[in-house]
Amino acid sequence: MAQTLCACGSTLKSTECCLPLIQGKAKAKTAEQLMRSRYSAFVLGEIDYILKTHHSKTVGEVDRAGIEEWSKKSKWLGLKIIDTNAGREGDEQGTVTFHVQYEMDGKVQDHREHSLFEKENGEWKFLDAEPAKTDTIRREEPKVGRNDPCTCGSGKKFKKCCG
Repeated sequence: MAQTLCACGSTLKSTECCLPLIQGKAKAKTAEQLMRSRYSAFVLGEIDYILKTHHSKTVGEVDRAGIEEWSKKSKWLGLKIIDTNAGREGDEQGTVTFHVQYEMDGKVQDHREHSLFEKENGEWKFLDAEPAKTDTIRREEPKVGRNDPCTCGSGKKFKKCCG
């Protein structure tokens, strides 16, 4: 891991990015940096770091066994930061919206989350999260109803033909 690119998706080596945070040699300066290091900790199975960077207000809700199982049974495919709001060095709170892909039981999964971070004793901590909203899909053509004529031209109802 020492000479490889960081799992968080930055262009830095892991030793120059998330690894010092996970090893306790550095502290996250921003909410996004903490988010990236927590993702890298999931990739590496560093559950103690994930718990250590969880805010004391909500750490009691954490299922360590569930997190450990998810971390170790998943093949982590990548992190994409979608948006950040506040969470800079001088802020006390910030949000990070992100998208993670991972493979579990042979199926690729998408995990989108809007995470809230808050400083506790001067250090960034993960406080809470909610699923991130995805864009509404808009059809170019009108929706075909079950009782409409089939689009293939057979003359049958859609539900009895291609539906």
